[in-house]
Amino acid sequence: MIRFVQSFFVKSAIEPADYPASAYPEFAVAGRSNVGKSTLINLLTDNHHLAKTSSTPGKTRLLNFFLIRWKDDKAASEGRLQLTDLPGYGYAEVSQTEQEKWRKMLNRYFEQRGQLRGIIVLVDIRHDADPKDLQMLDLLRSRNIDYCVVATKADKIPKTKIPKTLQLLAKGLGLAGNDIFAVSALRNSGLDPLYAWIGERLA
Repeated sequence: MIRFVQSFFVKSAIEPADYPASAYPEFAVAGRSNVGKSTLINLLTDNHHLAKTSSTPGKTRLLNFFLIRWKDDKAASEGRLQLTDLPGYGYAEVSQTEQEKWRKMLNRYFEQRGQLRGIIVLVDIRHDADPKDLQMLDLLRSRNIDYCVVATKADKIPKTKIPKTLQLLAKGLGLAGNDIFAVSALRNSGLDPLYAWIGERLA
């Protein structure tokens, strides 16, 4: 299984002309505002200053690109990948004009990032399937973009309830059930299935 051994912030961008040139496989992190995208990136990379976290929903309004060096000790292999933090969606206090800008920004990214291998979609494990998350998954399905779903804040519910909660979430989101993982930043738990999912798409 892969592990991330080094990580760097590359740049922020809005327009495709400003995206960093890269031949590396790319994965992006998507989700509603304040669901924990930056926290997950920092957890995955074990670099707690890499992605800036904020308690203010809707703070990330740019695409933030990170370069990751990974290793697979068992396979004696290593390489690099790009990780992109996408702007959060669904924050009610952001104007319709701003939301439309975000939609266009995401669509351009999906259309023009040829090296994109998959999207990690974050949802809050405490809540039922959200219509805006369903819209995002429908968009990814319509574009044939591979994805998995990470249910964040797993420490907020009893461990015994996690399997049933994931099952209900998977059903509500129209998932087969295999590609949804519960992660807790507080417990630093649940990352192995996500590393495995990323590793499979690097092969």
